[in-house]
Amino acid sequence: MSEFAIFAGGVALVVGLIVGGGPALIVGIVVCALGVIEVTAREHFSGFRSHSTLLAAMPAVGVEVVLVAALGEPHQSSGRALLLLAVVPVFGAAFMLLRRRFQVARQARLARPPAP
Repeated sequence: MSEFAIFAGGVALVVGLIVGGGPALIVGIVVCALGVIEVTAREHFSGFRSHSTLLAAMPAVGVEVVLVAALGEPHQSSGRALLLLAVVPVFGAAFMLLRRRFQVARQARLARPPAP
């Protein structure tokens, strides 16, 4: 199902780019991102492949979007630095937690006996 969401999001994204932006572009980006997040989270939490960096970026981007929406876009470099001051710790903490969780899942995956 996720692969279908990625494909549908890609099609909507291309249509949005051809038309010149608008709702199709936004929907395409969102649907494609949701599909990618689902696949990467499934692989990560099952111990198959680590996607710590990509998954840790999601809450960091969310915090950045909320801050920019609430406070407005920073126009000076000092404002951008303050934005990074809020976003980098979120990314770092999420990365550490996700990396630790992957290592536990990977260990459990490797310790399981093979299926008959």
